Amino acid sequence: MLTGTIAPDRELPTAAAQFPSSPHGARLARRFAVKCLEGWGHPPASDASCTIALVVGELAAKAVRHGRVPGRDFGLRLVLDEAAGLVRVEVADAVGGKKPAAATPLVPPEGESGRGLFLVDVLAERWGWEPREPVGKTVWAECALDGRGRPDECRRAGGEYRYS
Repeated sequence: MLTGTIAPDRELPTAAAQFPSSPHGARLARRFAVKCLEGWGHPPASDASCTIALVVGELAAKAVRHGRVPGRDFGLRLVLDEAAGLVRVEVADAVGGKKPAAATPLVPPEGESGRGLFLVDVLAERWGWEPREPVGKTVWAECALDGRGRPDECRRAGGEYRYS
């Protein structure tokens, strides 16, 4: 179980990079995250690495699709807190006006898109967003290093998802 959120008062291993705001950039961000986790002792096939890869992929795809400004990259920052058992994923884009939904949206089963934040909500211990100065926003997620996520339930305004 978690001991708390990422501790801002300690020096923690951090990795950051900028990527083109394109599908290829999102793919590169996911690969970068897997390499970072491997360097921190979590091999690519581990639950932690797979979870972080999925979360980075979803947040990067959202940054590319909804936060793209021509000529501007999106940023990825990973922070490892072994003591808390967390990895914090931060994806920053250049569009501040489009904010993520306050609650995970309900997506019809036959829908072709719209599951990104749902997946992040299931996989992360917590997630949110913050405005970024001077422009844009940062969407973040804190994921457990054991890769568990919350498989048995998912927060959602007005209801609860159950998995069998």
